[in-house]
Amino acid sequence: MKIGFLELLVVFIVALLVIGPDKLPAYARKFGKAMKEFRKASSEVTKEIRENVVDPLEDAAKPLREAIEPLEELDKEVRGSFKGMENDLKNIGKSKPKKAEAAAEPAAEAAEPVVAAAENAAESSAAPAEDTAAQPAEPENETENGGDTQ
Repeated sequence: MKIGFLELLVVFIVALLVIGPDKLPAYARKFGKAMKEFRKASSEVTKEIRENVVDPLEDAAKPLREAIEPLEELDKEVRGSFKGMENDLKNIGKSKPKKAEAAAEPAAEAAEPVVAAAENAAESSAAPAEDTAAQPAEPENETENGGDTQ
């Protein structure tokens, strides 16, 4: 609460009229001493509260703050992971970004020789099976044909 110059002037004029000019200096001294005692008492109470309440609470809060720091870091990491997963889920089914397509093209080009080699290997293993199926079966013994050479 601030008291301006006009308020102070009004209080002085009222005090002059009520108390009178004879007793005003004595009352002003008493008022000044009372204000001095009030300020001294209030500063002592403030100091005691600070020493007995605020400082012990701050000392007790330090270990708690230190214990909370790793949890806050973990919270930030988890929230970041969830945000990343949320973005991934939102992007499911959407077209790939140009960077991802550009990265996928060299991988597809590198896979083409492997696919071609696998197809060639499959064709070459199927070819001998076709050759054996096309040849007529030959008799194992000549005696089965009825040819007795003795």
